[in-house]
Amino acid sequence: MTIRTPQLAGRVALVAGGTRGGGRGIAVELGAAGATVYVTGRSSGAHRSDLDRAETIEETAQQVTAAGGRGIAVRTDHSDPEEVRALVTRIAAEQDGRLDILVNSVWGGDPLTDWEHPLWEQDLDQGLRLLRQAVETHVITSRYALPLMVARRSGLVVEVTDGNTARYRGSFFYDMAKSAVIRLAVAQAAELKPYGVAAVALTPGFLRSEAMLEHFGVTEANWRDGAADDPNFAHSETPAYLGRAVVALAADPDVIARTGRALATWDLHKEYGFTDADGSRPDFAAHWARNLEAEYGPLGDPL
Repeated sequence: MTIRTPQLAGRVALVAGGTRGGGRGIAVELGAAGATVYVTGRSSGAHRSDLDRAETIEETAQQVTAAGGRGIAVRTDHSDPEEVRALVTRIAAEQDGRLDILVNSVWGGDPLTDWEHPLWEQDLDQGLRLLRQAVETHVITSRYALPLMVARRSGLVVEVTDGNTARYRGSFFYDMAKSAVIRLAVAQAAELKPYGVAAVALTPGFLRSEAMLEHFGVTEANWRDGAADDPNFAHSETPAYLGRAVVALAADPDVIARTGRALATWDLHKEYGFTDADGSRPDFAAHWARNLEAEYGPLGDPL
C-alpha cells in the first residue's frame, strides 16, 4: 500500500530540520497525506546555512504543496530559543492553537563528525558543537512546541535518530547525539502520556539522502550504480520511506500504545503496510542479519 490518501487532512505539523534528507521526506509525505506542514531550517533561498548546500526550506514547502498538502516555509535557527518561540507563536496564531505533529529532525552534524579518532584525540569544541546542534535544538523546539499539544491533549512527537539500539555508532560525539535523541523521546513520552500525547524515536535504515547520492556519484534515477562501491547501498531506502512511517504513526488512533519506544522503518512497514517510493519494502535489519552480522555482530537489541 502506498500512502497517498489524505488521512491527515486538517492536521498541522512542524518539521524542524525539513530542508533535506529525512526531514524533507517526512514533510513531503505528511503533505501527501493532506497535512499543513511548517517546514523549518536555516537554509533558505535568501540565506544558506553554514552547510552551504543548495536545498532550501522553500523547495521542501513547494514539494509539500505539490504532494497535496500545504507547505509553509519559515526560516528558523532552532538553536536560538527566541526564534523558536516566535515560530511557535506564529503557528498558534495561524492555526488556532493547533499543532498535531512535531518532528524533531534537526541534524547538520555530518561535517562535525570525526570518524577517525577516539574522544581523547578529537577537537572538543567541534564535538560539543555537534551535541548542541543535534540535541540542544531538539530540546529547545520541544520546550516551545509541546504546550500546544498539551493544551489539546493529543499529538505525536517524532525524534529522528540513527539506529534504535544501544549499539555503539562508531564515533563518540555522533553516538552521544543519536543515543541522546532516543532518550529525549523516552523522557518526553513519560511527561506527555498523561495528556494523551505520544513521543517516539524513529530511525531509517540506510538512508538515500541527497548527500548520500552525491557521495556515491549517482542520482535517484541510477542510484543502484552506487552498489558497485558499497553493496549495502543496494538495500538503501529513500526519505519517502521514513516519511510514510511517520504518516502511518500519525494516522494510527492508538499511537499512544507506542509512546516511549525507539522504532524503525524496517519494522513499521510490516505492521502498517507502506512501501518505499518505488513500491519496494527495504528491510535493513534483515540485510544486516544475513550479510553483516557475522563480521560486525548483531545490529543490537531494540531500546
